[in-house]
Amino acid sequence: MSSFTIEELLEAKNSIDSTRSKCEKAILKLKENSSQHTLMVRRIKALRIALQLIERELQ
Repeated sequence: MSSFTIEELLEAKNSIDSTRSKCEKAILKLKENSSQHTLMVRRIKALRIALQLIERELQ
């Protein structure tokens, strides 16, 4: 990931964090054990992983 500038990584981090926050709010409206709920859980987990990788790259 070294081909990205610090500014690009920070912008991506902010965007991903915003999307994660919106997903965490939206999941509250979904019925548990539905396919939409399962997809949202997996999406949130993927976004958290992406954030951790960006934070690691920024260090």
